[in-house]
Amino acid sequence: MPVELSSLIKLSGLCLPTAPAISPHLFYCRSGPSPSSLSPSTSLSSSHPTIQIVGGKTSNFFGDLSPKGTSNSDLLEGDWVDFEADLYYWTNTLRPVQWYPGHIAKTEKELKHQLKLMDVVIEVRDARIPLSTSHPQMDAWLGNRRRILVLNREDMISSADRNAWAAYFTRQGIKVVFSNGQLGMGTMKLGRLAKTLAADVNVKRRAKGLLPRAVRAGIVGYPNVGKSSLINRLLKRRMCPAAPRPGVTRELKWVRFGKDLELLDSPGIIPMRISDQTAAIKLAICDDIGERSYNAADVAAILVQILTKLPSVGIESLQKRYKVDASGQCGHIFIQKLALQLFNGDSHQAAFRILSDFRKGKFGWTALERPPR
Repeated sequence: MPVELSSLIKLSGLCLPTAPAISPHLFYCRSGPSPSSLSPSTSLSSSHPTIQIVGGKTSNFFGDLSPKGTSNSDLLEGDWVDFEADLYYWTNTLRPVQWYPGHIAKTEKELKHQLKLMDVVIEVRDARIPLSTSHPQMDAWLGNRRRILVLNREDMISSADRNAWAAYFTRQGIKVVFSNGQLGMGTMKLGRLAKTLAADVNVKRRAKGLLPRAVRAGIVGYPNVGKSSLINRLLKRRMCPAAPRPGVTRELKWVRFGKDLELLDSPGIIPMRISDQTAAIKLAICDDIGERSYNAADVAAILVQILTKLPSVGIESLQKRYKVDASGQCGHIFIQKLALQLFNGDSHQAAFRILSDFRKGKFGWTALERPPR
């Protein structure tokens, strides 16, 4: 064991970093039963998996790279189930990720009132994690109100992922638009669709002898999924504050798009308590939740383990990009090596570098979710 990594202790089935710069959490390398097979009395912290630092059911998790040129679509349905099971094991021992700043509670209350005034609701999600950026109470809030689902950041997922999600939501009868809020792709289609879905509003008004009015569309969704950027692109000018971090928009704001459409920009809304911690980790990886809610080293370590499992990235891509040997190592050890090589041992900087590279698309088209069967 190299001198500079002597403080990293490998236990049976665990990677336990003890260096002060790294959060002292345990990472399970999957070799035990699946979460669904655990009895209520079984505790992950008390289990004794086989001695194995390298995790995952498939041999290419930290070992052989899948053939070049493959995409996320090459993962079979069963592989994605195992992928989610691995995430469950990795996140189970971490401090829960929770983020609920004060302005969100106020926004949620105001938004429920404004929903009554909306003719159509545009729900924006992150195309990389459409399920994790779905608010569990959204269906109850919207009821039978017309809805358009926007999967933003389509430039960060593959065509196969895009087609899979389009088919999935079409089967559910949900109108879906793929967009890139930064470049404006999909925004004009979104505007036309919103006015088309709510066209009967003025038909009913005329039948009652009332003057026509602009269609009211509310844009809702998790923090930092691109709601304000979409509005700015629609309007072709900066009317709503937008920045690549959660929590920039803090109040509801109506803006007018021509004579026929009014848009409501709203702050990101998120559950008061996130019960699904695998979803919470994905939110952290994709920067869709406040950075104070999680430990960057923990999240980056999980991201490393995810990327080594995805055929579209693989272990060789990580080694080539960072010039760090990743074979046979868990995520925390990889970050420690990167920190020693590039950041004078600062694991936080190393973790932020990996997260930033993923968020900027440096690893290519990388979706973290596929439609459920």
